[in-house]
Amino acid sequence: MRTLSIRLIVENLATRGDASPTLPVSVAHHKLTPPAPYLLQQQFVASALNRVWVGDIMLVSTRAGWFYVAVLPDLCSRQVIGWAIRDKPDQHLTLETLAIAVRQRRVQSGLIHHADCGAQYTYGPYQQQLRAQGITPSMSGKGNGYDHAVAESVFSTLKNELIHHQTYHSRDEASREIFVFIEGFRHRQRRH
Repeated sequence: MRTLSIRLIVENLATRGDASPTLPVSVAHHKLTPPAPYLLQQQFVASALNRVWVGDIMLVSTRAGWFYVAVLPDLCSRQVIGWAIRDKPDQHLTLETLAIAVRQRRVQSGLIHHADCGAQYTYGPYQQQLRAQGITPSMSGKGNGYDHAVAESVFSTLKNELIHHQTYHSRDEASREIFVFIEGFRHRQRRH
């Protein structure tokens, strides 16, 4: 199966009238803090809950346009403990996801939050929120997607069992179904 770049997918959908051909840039690059150290070092298991959370963002298409899903699974349980949906992949998306995860779980000393070097995770207020919660940031280098395997597994399950079998006419319709999927029985009972 051939892998298409996001640009080709967007162009293809735009020619069919399914989506806007432009993806928004949400965070100004001059406001970004330097990436955090790479603490995860491809250790894909955690000995206990709340030792490592892995963050990532997925793009979802509907006939009404794009929206984004951010997740924070716990590396030990492989369950999503924080997630959010927004129209833009900006800092509000990741801050909301983090706030939900913090409410769901008690943050313990030594908790590592691993993410890619995307603007949403390197943005100053997000890094400040991590520090305020006592969470240690970790980031992999450019082009190293292996560390996000747990989050990508969540996205793969979501796409293969739900999104690829539907044509969503609105963002609300897709959001409701994703909510039921993530919070529903199947997600809570299986590891990703």
